[in-house]
Amino acid sequence: MLNIFVVSDATGETAERMVRSALVQFRGAKTNVIRRGQIRKPKQVSDLVREAAGGPALIVNTLVSDGLRQLMFAEARAHDVDSMDLMGPVLDRLAHHLKLTPRQKPGLFKQLVKAKSRQIEAVDFAFRHDDGQLVKELKQAEVVLVGVSRTMKTPVNLYLAYRGWFAANIPIVPQIPLPRELFRVASKKVFCLNTTPHRLFELRRARADAFNIPAEPYASLEHIRHELVYARKLALDHGWQQIEVTSKSVEEVAREIILLLSQKKPPRGPAW
Repeated sequence: MLNIFVVSDATGETAERMVRSALVQFRGAKTNVIRRGQIRKPKQVSDLVREAAGGPALIVNTLVSDGLRQLMFAEARAHDVDSMDLMGPVLDRLAHHLKLTPRQKPGLFKQLVKAKSRQIEAVDFAFRHDDGQLVKELKQAEVVLVGVSRTMKTPVNLYLAYRGWFAANIPIVPQIPLPRELFRVASKKVFCLNTTPHRLFELRRARADAFNIPAEPYASLEHIRHELVYARKLALDHGWQQIEVTSKSVEEVAREIILLLSQKKPPRGPAW
């Protein structure tokens, strides 16, 4: 029986699937596929080759470290074990065509997949928790944006989501009580978006004209001042951080929030 050692500095799952796909072409072949992941030290390589030398064996490796690949080749040759390097030739050809040097860091692909999966979940979370929806799930949010109408809550919310943060937003309307769940969220996670009365007046006037919304009281300067004062007082009373959004882009506001969040707690995994 041929022992086929699948060796990787990550999990080895991809290489094992490749080997098993190839073995399908050899009906009735007597083989034993042995996967060895997390091989990242010279001693591990040496021990594995000595183990393989105990019987008919083939070593298939996907090590990204050039040093470990060379050691694998040298050890296999010294112990008369057949060894195949699947990763080296691919890295060499890509480096040639891309004019770049590979990072040789194990597990990058898995990290990338995990980060992408998190981003998808975060965007879905943002859409489902936009504008005060599903407030009973607010405890799952890593950041909650609050503010009066037209203070960029939704676009900033989505920008944060695309960077991997689980974000929700709650509108502040003086006549409508805020959900109790908001006050159970740690104050360091809540950010109140503020702007100047005149800037908000311009934005609401434009929106009222575009969508035939009655200008009073929605776009009344006096009413706007009242709303902003109310929002600022709430932020002060509950210890929420206040972010000034006047004359800032969505990216600038989101990055300011990310900077403040990162000083406290990073996202669960790589951010995008």
